[in-house]
Amino acid sequence: MTIVSNQTTKEALGEKSGFQIWWRMLRPHTLTASFIPVFVGTVIASIETSVHIGLFLAMLIASMLIQAATNMFNEYYDFVKGLDTEDSVGIGGTIVRDGISPQTVRNLAFIFYGIAIILGFYICLLTTFWIAVIGLISMLFGYLYTGGPYPIAYSPFGELFAGFFMGTVIIGISYYIQLEFISIEAILLSIPIAILIGAILLSNNIRDLDGDKENGRKTLAILVGRNNAINVLAGFFIAAYAITILFIIMGIMPVWGLLTLLSVKKAINAIKVFKNNNTPLEMMPAMKFTAQTNTIFGFLFGIAFLLNHLYAFQSLT
Repeated sequence: MTIVSNQTTKEALGEKSGFQIWWRMLRPHTLTASFIPVFVGTVIASIETSVHIGLFLAMLIASMLIQAATNMFNEYYDFVKGLDTEDSVGIGGTIVRDGISPQTVRNLAFIFYGIAIILGFYICLLTTFWIAVIGLISMLFGYLYTGGPYPIAYSPFGELFAGFFMGTVIIGISYYIQLEFISIEAILLSIPIAILIGAILLSNNIRDLDGDKENGRKTLAILVGRNNAINVLAGFFIAAYAITILFIIMGIMPVWGLLTLLSVKKAINAIKVFKNNNTPLEMMPAMKFTAQTNTIFGFLFGIAFLLNHLYAFQSLT
């Protein structure tokens, strides 16, 4: 975490209590990173079958619980390793700023994992127990993101792992549990979403670059430098849109996929804020714009398939 004055941080974030503290610890603005992949995977599958609502809800809740637990492990280990102080910038810091016990945060993360396992068991009962293997591997990497001797979050590979597990894997599982098979098209269609999930993490690491560097992290943003990292983020955005257009040309995605371009303004805003500001607090809106890009893009990405399906149905009637 990057450091600024405690007074400035409190003024920017506002004093919270009770439910608001716990809600903030979940980092709710990032939870669309788990909702969007489940939504997209399910929508793609719905073109070929009727959606099993129970499986969809179980997958959605389990994915969000795993992400929330990962956020809590991040909170816990940043505190244990001395990276979070009362002056740290960000929506985390519930341990150092709000007085929540570190053990409480850690234990709640394990409880969330436990609930996710129960939901996963339900999914396995209706599909295949191979899902359990993939789910447990995903949970392990969620823990290792900031836990373990070599945390993924402290390396240049955080964006890659986040995009793969939260994008491609979740979309793949969401698709599979509805149809009980996986297609190459579903895997390919996960790529733009995975890229934008990686962009969320990269935007966080750009904001925290100076503090992370002081604490010995080796993130992608630190490896390439701030200006280059902003350019890489822009490249992520461009790649997501370009690949989507390519899929439309290839016929993998309906022409309605062009609706995703409505999210471009948010991506442009994110880059502008990063380029025009230097302090962590000033760059925080850029993180919000990046998360909004993922949310709007992903929602419209899924809607494109629904609109195409509806249009085809109306043409037959």
